[in-house]
Amino acid sequence: MVLIDTSVLIPILKDVRTAETEKFEEIVEKGIPYGICNYVYQELLQGVRTENQFEILKDYLDTQRFYDLRDGRESYANAAKMFFRCQKAGITIRKGVDLIIAQIAVENNLRLLHNDKDFTQLMTVEKRLKPY
Repeated sequence: MVLIDTSVLIPILKDVRTAETEKFEEIVEKGIPYGICNYVYQELLQGVRTENQFEILKDYLDTQRFYDLRDGRESYANAAKMFFRCQKAGITIRKGVDLIIAQIAVENNLRLLHNDKDFTQLMTVEKRLKPY
């Protein structure tokens, strides 16, 4: 099972091919279960330019599988611990939401498909976070 990050879906929406969009096509073709999380949902919707685009994208995204944090407040504490461990290793994660997305992947035992250097660096510290 795979969690798809915004960094992969935006190029798809813009009809831009990347190595990651090709991996996404492979996931779909092979029938590998995948989904998004509420943070990716929000990031994608905030990027549209018109109300019509918003409604079309929202209708589509609402049909997708959603993954979420499983341990309530403790999940957020664990995401913060990831940040702390990265800082100790000399790595600065630029967006707090990336830590939450990583925590969602870890808690749901999902591989993460992304095109974001913060996740790549995070994976050097958080060994439970696996790429697709």
